[in-house]
Amino acid sequence: MANDAISTALTAIRNGNTRRKTMIRIPATKMTERIIEILVEEGFLKNAVKQKDNGKEFLDVSLRYLGKKKDPYIAVIRRISKPGLRVYSDRLQIPKILGGMGVAILSTSHGLITDREARHKEIGGEILCHVW
Repeated sequence: MANDAISTALTAIRNGNTRRKTMIRIPATKMTERIIEILVEEGFLKNAVKQKDNGKEFLDVSLRYLGKKKDPYIAVIRRISKPGLRVYSDRLQIPKILGGMGVAILSTSHGLITDREARHKEIGGEILCHVW
């Protein structure tokens, strides 16, 4: 069975938020690096640092919380397109997540971009995940 690095990264973020962790570690691939970079740019995560441990590369991701109760910035992070069922969208059908409050990450011919960027560039692609 092949490992799905994107699902692994999203699950690690979801579990880290549930346990109120300040930092999590995920395996680094080009896809996971760009997804984490987008989430940092959008303000869902604090930052991410690439580390090397025993010849393998990892991303140390700092999770972001609100207030004294430590409510996570990420309420829901959901994988949409899976290895067993790919989900594609043309430029006219790209979903708006919570009326633009959330973000959808798409894999396009221009690389991994947000739903807003895809609408602006008028391109479609594979919808990887929704975050809000």
